[in-house]
Amino acid sequence: MTNLLAFLGFGSDTAIDLAALVLRLSLGGLFLAHAGLKYFVFTPAGAAGFFRSLGLPGWFAYATIAAETVGGVLLILGVQTSLVALGLIPVILGAAIFAHFKNGFWFDRQGGGWEYPVFWAIALFALSLIGGGAFAITA
Repeated sequence: MTNLLAFLGFGSDTAIDLAALVLRLSLGGLFLAHAGLKYFVFTPAGAAGFFRSLGLPGWFAYATIAAETVGGVLLILGVQTSLVALGLIPVILGAAIFAHFKNGFWFDRQGGGWEYPVFWAIALFALSLIGGGAFAITA
């Protein structure tokens, strides 16, 4: 089996570059989707009200929308991937702690549990370790 995986390119530099690309595109796309949800569905003012209901300042919503938008675009393009991925970890952990922790672990609960945002943070950390790969604009 090991020989077959090696023959198919698994573990090669090309496979690692493709893995980085897949992670960058999916994580960046998720951040853009969540920013779009706050902007187009909940509206920035509605998101600010939700943040206030969690005990956070309303302006955190605007900062979060900006971080998700800019961070998502930078991940997709592969600009300073490791730093951007690390910088987005507090954003998603903030969601886990303030919005989802009280709902328990499983994300299928009303309001979502914390399993999904914590896994998202782990994926960001993994991306920060491997970097943007050969298909990124910068390392």
